[in-house]
Amino acid sequence: MKLGHFAAFIALFVGLSGCRQDYSLSPPADSEKITVTVKLPKELKTETMWVMYRSSTCKRVGTGASGQRTERDGYHSVYKELERQGQSDLYQVELPKDGGGACRWHLANVTFGVVYADPSRYGENIIDGGGGGIVVIFDYNNSPRGGADIEVDGDLILKKDYYPWVSESFLGGYRKHISLAGEGGIYLKYKALQARRVYFEPVLHSDFLVYSVQPKEKKKGNHTAFTYPDGSILADGRSKPNFRKLQTIRLAAEGH
Repeated sequence: MKLGHFAAFIALFVGLSGCRQDYSLSPPADSEKITVTVKLPKELKTETMWVMYRSSTCKRVGTGASGQRTERDGYHSVYKELERQGQSDLYQVELPKDGGGACRWHLANVTFGVVYADPSRYGENIIDGGGGGIVVIFDYNNSPRGGADIEVDGDLILKKDYYPWVSESFLGGYRKHISLAGEGGIYLKYKALQARRVYFEPVLHSDFLVYSVQPKEKKKGNHTAFTYPDGSILADGRSKPNFRKLQTIRLAAEGH
């Protein structure tokens, strides 16, 4: 999940008008805060949080399909590291809801998540393959990664199961990834208009690894083969592990 590269690419093309002299953030001292907390498993680490503020005062000016001038709310990105709370497994950041400044910024969305602290435990030259990402939208705009999958009232409290997923791919060059396989895609996206507290607890089931191998030749009938923790192998056209199957295998092994 290369948040920094993606954000830098977008920021390069941002055009703001109406506040050219000063469109920096300047949160008022009494701004209401939104607290984001992650309860971190030992094998994982938090990623840098991408925080986006929007402004209807300072517009982003562009050109439409017919050459006409278009205006959209401007946006301003900042990056925050979640800070460990004492010696606990809780990592936290506080964000001012009101970004202030001449542009009258407001907090629009945040993108954050968890990744493996040491991917090499799953082999040499293995790289992060994503998963474990969360997007929370606090206004009526889409995030840079699209609209919300789920809308919630009040605070957002999340506890999600994840499984280690080692994947090997060959088409276009050999690559080996370690990912977090969960119930959705790389990012779970939520709209939480009234939230003042966001809590995310990823639960990593390290003993239930799923392994996949991509076909070496692209032709009809060739599918990625998934080997599940119970030894079963499926190549049914899926591009990612069957989360329900992983849950069933684990619960059966744990006697549920």
